[in-house]
Amino acid sequence: MTTLLIENGRIIDGAANAAFEGSVLVSEGRIEATGAAADKRAAEVNDLEKLDASGLTVMPGLIDVHCHLAFDDAESNAELFFQRRNALSALVASYNARKLLRAGVTGIVDPDSTFENMIDLRDAIEAGIVEGPRMACGSYALITSIGGTAGRLISNSGVTGYYMAVNGREELVAEVRRQIKNGADWIKVHVTGIVPRQAHRGEMCAWSDDELRLIVGTAHDLDTPVMGHCRGADSTRRAALAGFDFLLHATGMDEAALEVVIDRKVPIAPTFTFQANLADFGAKVGADPGLITLFAREIEDSAENMRRAYDAGVPLLTGSESGFSMVPYGEWHYRELEVFVRYFGLTPLQAIQCATETSAFGLKMSGEIGLIAAGYRADLICVDGRPDEDVTALGRPDAIRHVLIDGVKKDILPPPPRKPLAGWRIGVIGARLDRNTAFGKTNTKGTIDIQELH
Repeated sequence: MTTLLIENGRIIDGAANAAFEGSVLVSEGRIEATGAAADKRAAEVNDLEKLDASGLTVMPGLIDVHCHLAFDDAESNAELFFQRRNALSALVASYNARKLLRAGVTGIVDPDSTFENMIDLRDAIEAGIVEGPRMACGSYALITSIGGTAGRLISNSGVTGYYMAVNGREELVAEVRRQIKNGADWIKVHVTGIVPRQAHRGEMCAWSDDELRLIVGTAHDLDTPVMGHCRGADSTRRAALAGFDFLLHATGMDEAALEVVIDRKVPIAPTFTFQANLADFGAKVGADPGLITLFAREIEDSAENMRRAYDAGVPLLTGSESGFSMVPYGEWHYRELEVFVRYFGLTPLQAIQCATETSAFGLKMSGEIGLIAAGYRADLICVDGRPDEDVTALGRPDAIRHVLIDGVKKDILPPPPRKPLAGWRIGVIGARLDRNTAFGKTNTKGTIDIQELH
């Protein structure tokens, strides 16, 4: 493998240190040296390739720990549950993976997928069959018969879309073991769900403490970590006490929940990009004003405790939940950093550290990726801009100039245009048509059903 010198760049190392001018030397897919040491060693290399990063910032690639490549910018859960086909879903996901590379994402966690086929895409990427970011993934999200966020759309047992409803201890243990045997890196549990008759209460914990501990014990016995979708203080506290390794959302923590999370240092991926987009831009896509207010409040009500957790040493990871129409692939992967700065009060360098060094945990590669330091894998991006001063520089069109994984430059040209897939999406009838809309006053109000949000 050719030795590569990335020279004349401005380096952000991913450890929240100040940026510095210098070079990065990459050999055998790993970073060999930085700064003056890199230049000195490069001078001794005969077969040396150079990449001129003049005017660019060189930094670790972004890691998105909450991304659903198989969902294909879905507009509803019903679309995912009833319109998709297995092989086509995997092929479309491989197309979408290229969009992430263009956005500077070099690693993702895909927690659950239709047909659990992201396990196959992960293996195809690792084998070099298709190009995409590094992946770690779950299988089906485990739920009880009343779990999940789609109410009565979900079957009481078996698979519905990306959910697997399990009933009883034997079935639960068997499914955890089956997923691990099939290649899951993580076991994902929908700790909370919406009961349609009680939807006004928001998501509720849908498991007993014994069941949560059983999942964790079964998975840990097979050296596999467990992540939990948790909204609300009760579910967050109970999942942390049960030994969960990683929490998605963890919104609405009270003092008791925060105390357990801090005591156990359970990593959290707030995944507020969806809510931030809905709050800031929902009116432009016809979202219900009440829902816009609800999600804006979810961020605001959780921001202080997220910052308290961060200050107490709880790792905060970055996730976009891309895969839904509100967060399409390739568009918003940087935005969780903006949320961390805007709402949690982190500095841009601290937010970058969350999205790189800290988020390597999600791929089970802490100490291997996410830093520009000797010995680390060379998952790097070159950015036109200064993200350490303004993290939104990472989202500007064409800001990402080069993407490398294991020191190998990736194709970041736009993928070829797509045509519609027959029967792939559920047709939208439109907003309510009354006589005023038809013949006089215009009613453009649209709605989004809270039960259809992941």
